[in-house]
Amino acid sequence: MINLLDLQLNELEDLMKELGQPKFRATQVFGWLYKDAEKGAQVKIPAEKGATEKGAQVKIPVEKGATRFDQMTNLPAELRQRLAEISRIDMPQVLRVQESKLDGTRKYLFGLADGNAVESVFMRYKFGNSICVSSQAGCRMGCSFCASTLDGLARNLTAGEIAGQILSAERDTGERISHVVVMGSGEPFDNYENLSSFIRIINNPKGMNIGMRNITVSTCGIAPMIERFGDDFPQVNLAISLHASNNERRSSLMPVNKRYPLEELIDVCKRYTKKTSRRVTFEYTLVKGINDSEKDADQLAALLRGLLCHVNLIPLNRVTEKDFDTTGKIEVKRFRERLELRGIPATVRRELGDDIDAACGQLRRSTAEK
Repeated sequence: MINLLDLQLNELEDLMKELGQPKFRATQVFGWLYKDAEKGAQVKIPAEKGATEKGAQVKIPVEKGATRFDQMTNLPAELRQRLAEISRIDMPQVLRVQESKLDGTRKYLFGLADGNAVESVFMRYKFGNSICVSSQAGCRMGCSFCASTLDGLARNLTAGEIAGQILSAERDTGERISHVVVMGSGEPFDNYENLSSFIRIINNPKGMNIGMRNITVSTCGIAPMIERFGDDFPQVNLAISLHASNNERRSSLMPVNKRYPLEELIDVCKRYTKKTSRRVTFEYTLVKGINDSEKDADQLAALLRGLLCHVNLIPLNRVTEKDFDTTGKIEVKRFRERLELRGIPATVRRELGDDIDAACGQLRRSTAEK
């Protein structure tokens, strides 16, 4: 059976055509799946049910998307019946939630229909709510300090399973999500076709209507896919996990560097920025005694000099199974200042959810071990 959440609007139109339905039915179904069921609606609630005075107008909570065909009340009954026979709406189920007492960040463990589980992180910022979603169950990239890769790759997620993480988080929080980062478990470019479909689904103005510039995709550095990504999605933000300033160190931390060394990666980034006029964000996780020295900062500045870029410094979120430790706050500040003195713009990522299993893969593993 088809999971309707996997279909882009044009694919839904093809399905309606096969069912002998007019094209506009696809737009109706798409809206039921991805729009707020009662977005911005005003209803009258009597005083005894919570309104401050009888007949007061209050906003009802956000209810994101339909999960059953009988909710799609503007569709003919026969079409709803037919859809129920040939398709399903597989929304990820909330298995576990950790909420930070420090900042309200929510870490979700979502269960998928086949028994796999993935993680997402809901974060509140001044500019709106953001979510970090997973693109794979597990990961095969083998980065040394990442919990996601400890058990290898289970499988790719479908477009609907990635989008469903947003829908489920919105339903749980009752709040709209306006920014999306594909930076959870998995390597997005290792699942490129489903990633592409997901981006088009959430960007569609007849659905979630999340702007391309509010979407960020993070890769460990699969060079040929960066080229393709620039062609396909020139307005989507690109982030690259770098984590080292020379090939020897990066190859020891990130096996992908053996296939696509820094020289090749930087060259493709230069072509990307020239083609798209968009800067590249380099994610650099600081690991105590490994990549956080003054020499490392100088090498990183030299590597990135002349490139339209920004460095996002990330103090390591410690993984108990790995023998790595976090760089101290003073050393992180010095590293950032040294980059900026050499002309490389850098910021330190705001530490959200510091009191929960916020690193990718930690919640999934901690739950599996119980």
